[in-house]
Amino acid sequence: MPPKLLSPVFPCLIFLTLLLLSLYSSLLSQPPPAVPPPNRPLCNLFKGHWVIDPTSKPLYDHTCPFHRNAWNCLKNQRENMGLINSWKWEPESCALPRIDPARFLGLMRNKNIGFIGDSLNENFLVSFLCVLRVADMGARKWKKKGAWKGAFFPKFNVTVGYHRAVLLAKYQWQPKQSTVDDQDGLKGIYRVDVEIPADDWVNISDFYHVLVYNTGHWWGYDKFPKETPLVFYRGGQPIFPPIGMLDGFKVVLENMVSYIQKQVPVRTLKFWRLQSPRHFFGGEWNQNGSCVFSEPLQEFQEQGCEQRSETAEPSD
Repeated sequence: MPPKLLSPVFPCLIFLTLLLLSLYSSLLSQPPPAVPPPNRPLCNLFKGHWVIDPTSKPLYDHTCPFHRNAWNCLKNQRENMGLINSWKWEPESCALPRIDPARFLGLMRNKNIGFIGDSLNENFLVSFLCVLRVADMGARKWKKKGAWKGAFFPKFNVTVGYHRAVLLAKYQWQPKQSTVDDQDGLKGIYRVDVEIPADDWVNISDFYHVLVYNTGHWWGYDKFPKETPLVFYRGGQPIFPPIGMLDGFKVVLENMVSYIQKQVPVRTLKFWRLQSPRHFFGGEWNQNGSCVFSEPLQEFQEQGCEQRSETAEPSD
């Protein structure tokens, strides 16, 4: 009896089987795929501590033209400036490189940076301008657009300005109308319109690409004592029942944040700067107080300090 012919499908099955075995063996010989590294935690620049770096020196000297004479510690030869300038902020979980003025201005080319608030922002601005001037010695003073002070860096076409608005909201002095009864000692009031931005910055938002806001140190009874208190208005009328300074501070912040979110262009990068500690010794700023410390305050240390800040001022 003649043998049966093999089906033509059978050789194809053998070929496919051998091919699959070959592919499988090649996969076994390859190293296992690399496991992707876990996501790194976000860097919290505000969690850290102050450390001494003996090699640290200011980027600028006493000749920087943006200093106010009374604030020029280098020119006035404040004691322990070597020690003061050696302190730097070191985050716990990441590195914080020193600012590179040329690189910073290069990244900000053809853009404008604005600071709005009280003297805390002004102090920062002075040091900031002097640092940036290292990369453009042709920088010149700039006080347009209602700015209190500022600088223009022609090499990079960058403008940095400061607009003084200590409460952020609009406020104005109203003297006491009647002098018949002066027993209360009231001389007048400062009317604060909680929903209206101060004239100093209400019309400049479109000019800046970056805005840094702050307020805080003026919200105290040393600035507005009972003889000249803050009185808060909404919609043109006094808020009733009247609210105290702390509640007024909260209401103003809520309204200013709402205004910024609605009226400041979306393209504008916005920062909110918190308070730093008061560090006057022997009295307040207007009571012969002075700054005699040469090292940072310890956390929770009370030496006339009302609040801690999560924002460090530049050491240069």
